[in-house]
Amino acid sequence: MFAVEVRDHVMIAHSLPAPVFGPAQGRHGATFVVDAAFFAEEIDAHGLVVDIGRATEALGAVLAPLRYADLDAVPGFEGKFTTTEFLCRHIFEGLAAALRAGGLGDGGRVRRLRVSLAESHVARAWYEAAI
Repeated sequence: MFAVEVRDHVMIAHSLPAPVFGPAQGRHGATFVVDAAFFAEEIDAHGLVVDIGRATEALGAVLAPLRYADLDAVPGFEGKFTTTEFLCRHIFEGLAAALRAGGLGDGGRVRRLRVSLAESHVARAWYEAAI
């Protein structure tokens, strides 16, 4: 299996209003390091899984509505706990849609995608699934 992984980051604010979240119940900020890994069984005639530039642009486009946003006010996030895991799935869905639409020029080679968010140097989460 071949893979290409690109990285970006996003700064957000949010609250997690349930007792299980302890002090994170109140509004707070976070900076997430975001990695997106694109997996393919084969590379193309140019030796690519996916073009790194296109993958970087696609990740940036998915993150753009979240940058410096209060996630409590993002349309579609109302009533959701915007945990690291939740955000992984949200970003995955945006990148998967770009892949299905041909926006990354992979010719359908990418069969699996993993999105991981590191919320600190000691904790991260990811969502991974087939495309």
